[in-house]
Amino acid sequence: MSWLTAYVRPKIRTLLRRGEVPDNLWKQCPECQQMMFHTELEKQLKVCSHCGHHMQANAEDRLRWTFDAGAFTRIELPKVPVDPLRFRDSQRYPDRLRGAREKTHHDDALLVAHGAIGGQRAVVAVMEYEFMGGSMGAAVGEGIVAAAKLAVLQDAPLIVFTASGGARMQEGAISLMQMPRTTIATRMVKEAGLPFIVVLTHPTTGGVTASFAMLGDIHIAEPGAMIAFAGARVIEQTVREKLPEGFQRAEYLHEHGIVDIVVKRGEMAATLARVVSLLRQKELADAA
Repeated sequence: MSWLTAYVRPKIRTLLRRGEVPDNLWKQCPECQQMMFHTELEKQLKVCSHCGHHMQANAEDRLRWTFDAGAFTRIELPKVPVDPLRFRDSQRYPDRLRGAREKTHHDDALLVAHGAIGGQRAVVAVMEYEFMGGSMGAAVGEGIVAAAKLAVLQDAPLIVFTASGGARMQEGAISLMQMPRTTIATRMVKEAGLPFIVVLTHPTTGGVTASFAMLGDIHIAEPGAMIAFAGARVIEQTVREKLPEGFQRAEYLHEHGIVDIVVKRGEMAATLARVVSLLRQKELADAA
């Protein structure tokens, strides 16, 4: 137990009536177990000041952190059928969607916006992990296609932040169809001569990894992010070998050439601005 938990927190509760202490005043780091003030954590972009662990971030935070001065314009994404397969497990699929929408205040697991990064136009799509584990169904597929079309229309690079458990089981084969659809979307951007940059955050797995997440011109990852197709246990049981320590983490993948750069969250916006600038300069030189 840290001194913050054992001493400081009780002292605060004695100075203030219990009802006056907000529930979110403190946040505990899941990696080192240290406590941080909520306001301090927000200033640190949800990165632990004790151990550097990058905590989960929502889609709106990422958009705000990425665009210049936090200014951006979100676009409305295409609507899709709510329950095409009439799926039910422990509850009806529409009920699950309703709960996820109430929790996140988003229609589905993807937000798309446009604005400036380092003074340069850019289109950014961000996956929302809090919405059913960032699972990819028809709505996410349509969103990636819409983002690609907008990038081509604006002659701007497309940047995608991934965070997903994979395909959405409640949509069955329809969710799997989003893998080729999102692949075609990335091809649209590349054929227009525009950069396609993927930022891999924790976790990026399953059908997302097996499709657009691994098709970027540049792959950037946050420190410690798990990036994989199948889980480590499944792979070990299949190959019947003990896997290397951390083999699905960003740093290991960087060492083995799958990830181009591992970038701390506080440096992400500046890095994206620099990468976009370099890629656009190369495009102009090639066109000349």
